[in-house]
Amino acid sequence: MRIVLDASAALAWIYGDEITDEIRRVFDVIAEDGALVPTLWRLEVANALTLAIRRGRIDADFRDAALRDLAVLDIVTDRQTDAHAWASTLHLADAHRLTLYDAAYLELALRHSLPLASLDRDLCSAANKAGVALVLSAGGKAQS
Repeated sequence: MRIVLDASAALAWIYGDEITDEIRRVFDVIAEDGALVPTLWRLEVANALTLAIRRGRIDADFRDAALRDLAVLDIVTDRQTDAHAWASTLHLADAHRLTLYDAAYLELALRHSLPLASLDRDLCSAANKAGVALVLSAGGKAQS
């Protein structure tokens, strides 16, 4: 089962102090079946890691190794994210009071009828309201 992976779940997998058994299980699924991400995902993950360098949490070698680890996984970028940005994504952001960035993950999950892995509370709440299955939620728990 392919899933939509958001940056919060990916970053929890990267940081040893944030990883849980549930996150490990999500990444086992990704290793087996892959994940789908909106076009902004790589920028969002790399930006978060770059900010972590600036804050002294990690160094550039750690960031670069983490990005290489993610690059090995079957994580496919959806090439249609931009085409939906000013229509369905914008409407989802308005309806659920999300950022456009978070709404892009919800739009992708809805458009492809895929479950979502996220640790973002607002995004998980919106996904629940929109009928999107969660394989990981803001509480860090895998969903059945």
